[in-house]
Amino acid sequence: MPTILLVRHGETHWNRQKRIQGHGDSPLTLKGIEQAKAYGRTMAGLIGDPAQWRLVSSPLPRCVQTAAILSEVVGLDFAGIELDARLKEISTGHWSGRLKAEMQPEELSGEGVNSWFFRCPGGETYEHLATRLSSWLADRRPGEKLVVISHGIAGRVLRGLHAGLEGDRALAGDSPQNAVFRLQPGLTERFECN
Repeated sequence: MPTILLVRHGETHWNRQKRIQGHGDSPLTLKGIEQAKAYGRTMAGLIGDPAQWRLVSSPLPRCVQTAAILSEVVGLDFAGIELDARLKEISTGHWSGRLKAEMQPEELSGEGVNSWFFRCPGGETYEHLATRLSSWLADRRPGEKLVVISHGIAGRVLRGLHAGLEGDRALAGDSPQNAVFRLQPGLTERFECN
């Protein structure tokens, strides 16, 4: 199994507005930029020699922007970034770009694998998301050292798959923009960033 340092992209304008992003996108806020710098400072104490680590990111611009900032702080080679579409956030289909305040309460209901984000018209189900993230994990090689930038829901599912958790348990976790998760064989550790 590899060692993975996993983070969620920094805060975006749509996060702040409580707008549904999915595969849509908006740039990082100033707070999001500071969060990306904090990721880099935290990782600097975890990775040792940056040359031994590969930078892998969702191709959505909010993740690439986060990767660029944290890589500069920690000393990773941003020019060698690998973009992998399997790390993208869940597709929220026709709801992408909508403000949550405009939605009906029943539209935003449910928990775990029955949560609203798996029921978006034209979007992805839990099974679709878990399948593409499982495919990404299956391609990992023993001994790899990866810094990975992904998303809120995708990150929870990825951590759950790595730990062998059922979907509902994985989704009960949080989606912080102020923590680095270190995934190693049989172990998931959380490091707060400040």
